[in-house]
Amino acid sequence: MKRLEKGDETAYMYLVDTYYDSLFDYAKNLSRDAYRADDIVQNVFIRLWEKRSILKKILSLKAYLFKSVYNEFITLNHKDVATTALEKKYVEEMDTYLKEEDGDRFERLMELVKREIEQLPPKCKETFLLSRREGLSYVEIAKYLKVSNKTVENHMSNAFRILREKIGEKTDMFLFLLFGSKRKLV
Repeated sequence: MKRLEKGDETAYMYLVDTYYDSLFDYAKNLSRDAYRADDIVQNVFIRLWEKRSILKKILSLKAYLFKSVYNEFITLNHKDVATTALEKKYVEEMDTYLKEEDGDRFERLMELVKREIEQLPPKCKETFLLSRREGLSYVEIAKYLKVSNKTVENHMSNAFRILREKIGEKTDMFLFLLFGSKRKLV
């Protein structure tokens, strides 16, 4: 653990080799999905490397790793539940809306949404598309654009304000239809 704290990659690889299989089995048991289990374990090891400076505070590395796998599973599960509930809400709203509107008008409104997104101020548009189209969180966008989180929040607020002014109350539904639920929760 001391070698890992100092950034020794060999020590890191030793821990991955030693614990990966048992952590994977545990994650697979929790998630019932091999692909998700692999993602969970990889995320845990990435975080271990990123937070290696705090290892001296950990009494049992094995217990820490298993608890981290459990926490990562819970986090991903909560995100999925929230996304599923959001998707259900928008699908229900979309069904209601489509019953009320003719298809031609709906297509024109979708084109309006696309056009209004294209006309957003450049930085605002870039931030908005990174969030909605690429699914990046505000923190990830801030790092990518090398700006503060507050700047990202301001660009997103401005984008939504402009779009709501131009499109109206159904803005969120149209954005969901265009981009789906790729956006990560912050």
